[in-house]
Amino acid sequence: MDPKKEEILNDLLTFSKSKDYYKKVGKSWKRGYLLYGPPETGKSSMIAAMANLLEYDIYDLELASVKDNTDLRKLLIDTSGKSIIVIEDIDCSLDLADQRINEKKEDNKSDPISKFGKEKKKKISKIEKEKKKEEEEEERSEVKLSGLLNFIDGLWLACGSERLIVFTTNHIEKLDPALIRRGRMDKHIEMSYCCFEMFKVLAKNYLDVEWHELFETVERLLGGTKMTPADVAESLMLKSDEEDVEVKGAEENGEEVPESAQESSDQEEKVEDSDAREENT
Repeated sequence: MDPKKEEILNDLLTFSKSKDYYKKVGKSWKRGYLLYGPPETGKSSMIAAMANLLEYDIYDLELASVKDNTDLRKLLIDTSGKSIIVIEDIDCSLDLADQRINEKKEDNKSDPISKFGKEKKKKISKIEKEKKKEEEEEERSEVKLSGLLNFIDGLWLACGSERLIVFTTNHIEKLDPALIRRGRMDKHIEMSYCCFEMFKVLAKNYLDVEWHELFETVERLLGGTKMTPADVAESLMLKSDEEDVEVKGAEENGEEVPESAQESSDQEEKVEDSDAREENT
């Protein structure tokens, strides 16, 4: 097993058996995980694997759709125990909140009411003023950093138990250090590009191949390129008969074969040759 996955597995199992320990030290029975790294490196798949392992429910929280801290608190209280609360791409969610603030400031600058003062206000009907007030209040509604910190610290989850909080981000440098410090996000897990060890796991899972003569070449190539696990997995997927016929037909007619299709076809043929040799021996 991948050492990183084994470390996460042990951490999750330890957490699931630590009810008495958390009660003893007076802490909410929750644990925070920060998954960070480039896109398509398996962050969402990792969350699904965590849920399957512990048999937890998943709550996918969209901060952009939450009105304010009060709404956030209500949502969290409604979650059940044995669950994973997920906020994906949290750096984008926080940017959206900041964008709403900037947009409000720009609106105020161009607002004729602010420009002309009380004299202009007197000319606006009562209904229009009430409508504008409601719009301004709606624009000001947002989830603040303090609300997120209370959420992570477990102050709003004290009535519940056994929850995981997972943030994902492609840009960890954009996050406020207070948001992801140890004690809030207890475990920082970097999801990186595919390495050779990860490739061997994928080859075993997708093709049931533990060793092949081309593994040394794959190891050398992966060492000099950045390829996501998702791309590698797609290349290892068995192609349909129609796609295989298209590749062979193109080869016979001297036409150019798409690179991805050629790689997949070559790989399948090599695996089949290897299996045939094993049977003959």
